[in-house]
Amino acid sequence: MKLRSEEIELRDRNSVLRSSAGGKANNFEAFQRNVMHEKIKTLRTSFEKGGKQPAAAATSQSDLNRAKKARSTNPIIVISSSPTSLITMWNVKKFLEQGVFEPSETVRQREASQGNIKVEDMIPVIRKRSGPHGDVTSKYYIVDSADALQKFGQDAWDRVVCVVTTGQTWQFKPYKWDDPKVLFQNVKGIYFQWGNDPVNPAVRDWNVTEMKIDRNKRHTDRQVVADFWRILDNAKRR
Repeated sequence: MKLRSEEIELRDRNSVLRSSAGGKANNFEAFQRNVMHEKIKTLRTSFEKGGKQPAAAATSQSDLNRAKKARSTNPIIVISSSPTSLITMWNVKKFLEQGVFEPSETVRQREASQGNIKVEDMIPVIRKRSGPHGDVTSKYYIVDSADALQKFGQDAWDRVVCVVTTGQTWQFKPYKWDDPKVLFQNVKGIYFQWGNDPVNPAVRDWNVTEMKIDRNKRHTDRQVVADFWRILDNAKRR
């Protein structure tokens, strides 16, 4: 009996883990459950974060589609590419946005001095007007060629609200309607001329509105532009 009481029990790593200092067996089930719970929680969080990415991408694509659709509905104004035209791609933006006429050659020379020798073939113009709940803005696109117009798609002519002409029939050859009498039955026609010039006989039989720009009185430009927009608004209501 004495020898038995003096025996020393040898314990290895596994036996230590299986029992406590008092000889009671250790139970690791609760510990294992906690570990598994944390792993599942981590995986679930990671999965949820990953699942949000396609939704964000879908939202971004939806925004792009809406922007594209908005652009596809913006009205288009076609002007003449003739260098003798009073309104060209060089001066149309300032004229329609600010109500200030500046000769095309003056603008072209100024731009050339800054290294800009080529004008864009598609120019956005922002129209601002007062509304019952504040200012309202609308975007129009200006082009001066059938090639530029084709960039808007096959239905581009459905969006053309105005054609500005110089009275030269070659302008209409690549158009959907190459006969000016037919063209201006489908699209509003505008003819700009100097205030003191006589009426151009070429446009007399066309369904176009003549608008006069004063050579010197720049303070009258704003009213001309206001009349231009009013004419377009009335044409769209018909």
